[in-house]
Amino acid sequence: MDVMPKWAEVILVPLISLLLAALLSALVILAIGEDPIAAVTLMVKGALGSTYGWGYTLYYATNFIFTGLAVAVAFHARLFNIGGEGQAMLGGLGVAIAALYIPWPHWTLALIGCGVMAGLLGAIWAAIPGWLQAKRGSHVVITTIMFNFIAAALLNYVLVNVMRPPGSMDPASARFPEAVHLPTLHELLAPLGIAFSKSAPANVSLLVATAACIVVWLLIWRTRLGYEIRAYGHSQPAAKYAGISPVRITMVTMIISGALAGLMAINNVMGESERLVLNATEGAGFIGIAVALMGRSHPVGVFFAALLFGFLYQGGAELALWTSIPRELIVVIQALVILFTGALDNMVRMPLERLFLMFRRPGPLPIPLTASPNPAPAAPSRRARNEPLYPLRKRV
Repeated sequence: MDVMPKWAEVILVPLISLLLAALLSALVILAIGEDPIAAVTLMVKGALGSTYGWGYTLYYATNFIFTGLAVAVAFHARLFNIGGEGQAMLGGLGVAIAALYIPWPHWTLALIGCGVMAGLLGAIWAAIPGWLQAKRGSHVVITTIMFNFIAAALLNYVLVNVMRPPGSMDPASARFPEAVHLPTLHELLAPLGIAFSKSAPANVSLLVATAACIVVWLLIWRTRLGYEIRAYGHSQPAAKYAGISPVRITMVTMIISGALAGLMAINNVMGESERLVLNATEGAGFIGIAVALMGRSHPVGVFFAALLFGFLYQGGAELALWTSIPRELIVVIQALVILFTGALDNMVRMPLERLFLMFRRPGPLPIPLTASPNPAPAAPSRRARNEPLYPLRKRV
């Protein structure tokens, strides 16, 4: 029986962890001689005080939703997919191939085609570590980290030697055709009479990310495959005894996780830069780990955790622009959030469990079903009857 109610597990524990991270961040800001209240005010105004700030916040949050969902799906099968960064890089390569070499008549068809190609390359890149884990016993953490570096080297080679336009010194692909440019939130909201910044990079892929949250929720909690993934994550021997194939679950989970990470490219490559560049992921694959931890591997939690980290990214950019606080301080704040929501989760959870246990009303003692008002007396033991405990057998 759970000690804490569900609302405390989902809301109270992450909230207290965030408050502790914010308190330590304020102390760090004080230590470098800045005003923490003024810093927070500037972050809020820069990230949420205008449609321009909201556009960048939602743009970053879209990236983190995809990578957070990728890590969350793997978490349900007790797989630690740290390769979201490399899978997103390969997803960007898939977007560039589909956008440059296939003529698309409209952005809607281009979005579907580029999304399929991005998800396919991301899934392939994640399937290799999944196969190594399932068949060879190579730990998925080690292999996915290695594949991040391989993906970066592969992308560098392709951009410099294959996709770079003639005469260009920039290691990037050519600009995508006009037909594949995704509409921004300004263009989507203008027919509804809602004013939104034209310069903000948030685009229609935000709706795709929201739909991905719904699809992942249906997959994990409303399908047989999702039940098998969760059963395998809770107890691998029990799942294997029930007939669930460990190889199949490992492979399918990693393929789904890699496809979600690869889908991030429709936002940053297709929607924002409109070409493939080096370091287009900007560390979003690693931020997805923190998003999944803070969101408790639930799509709703991932959505709101992604919004928080999008706020931190955009607010941190404003701090670096208008104050003397270095940009690296935002990395410190993110690290503190990861520390308290992940590594030090039990530091918050255990005192709360003791507190809830203290105020819980004791219930009635359970009555045994075999209880009788007049129980029969127990038979006397051998020792009580003065008999030897181990009687000797008589020889025949």
